[in-house]
Amino acid sequence: MTRLSVNINKIATIRNARGGNNPDVVKVALDCERFGADGITVHPRPDERHIRRQDVYDLKKVLTTEFNIEGFPSVEFMELVGKIRPAQVTLVPDAPGQITSNHGWDTLNNQAFLTDIIQELKGNGIRASVFVDANPLMVEHAALAGADRVELYTEPYATNYVELDPETAVKPFVEAARKAKECGLGLNAGHDLSLVNLKFLKQSIPWLDEVSIGHALVCDALYLGLEKTINEYKNCIL
Repeated sequence: MTRLSVNINKIATIRNARGGNNPDVVKVALDCERFGADGITVHPRPDERHIRRQDVYDLKKVLTTEFNIEGFPSVEFMELVGKIRPAQVTLVPDAPGQITSNHGWDTLNNQAFLTDIIQELKGNGIRASVFVDANPLMVEHAALAGADRVELYTEPYATNYVELDPETAVKPFVEAARKAKECGLGLNAGHDLSLVNLKFLKQSIPWLDEVSIGHALVCDALYLGLEKTINEYKNCIL
């Protein structure tokens, strides 16, 4: 079964735009769970422009599904996840001021660094997922660093799905997914997945463990409502 983890960063962005606590990030996360989400994802960036550190603590107290925390493994980030101990940490190579993730790790040249980080996560009982491009070599070296899973960066798939064709778009992702399977890695995917392209990705890579979706899901919820939107995304990955 492929699980849907709802990224609630955009909910926090809306809240922060006006101050106060509307919308309530914790309530939305609990509603996502109630409507069928299999997990909740957050990315507490250093500038706290959406998810704040306090949100992470507040969410940990009440979530009953899998909690996935994304981020660059700075000293501060590792201290945070060490205290929270979520089910999964997804390591991303983002610079501090980066608007959004736009590439995966060079796991070959960062293997020693990632190995140390992954060992620390595992020592805290946390599943370690490494954000990578659809490149079998990067997948292989994530495995050599000790990762439990990789998350494929799917923005190129989403773009080429529309600009080229679905088969061409998905081909490198299928190759990377096969390498992950060969290496014994779990497989996640995320970034720009939507109701337009998600079903085809799942059909092409039926052993996907998890998709993490935020921006498109929140945009769809403006028209469909949150409960219907989550159900529509879940239907894409049956």
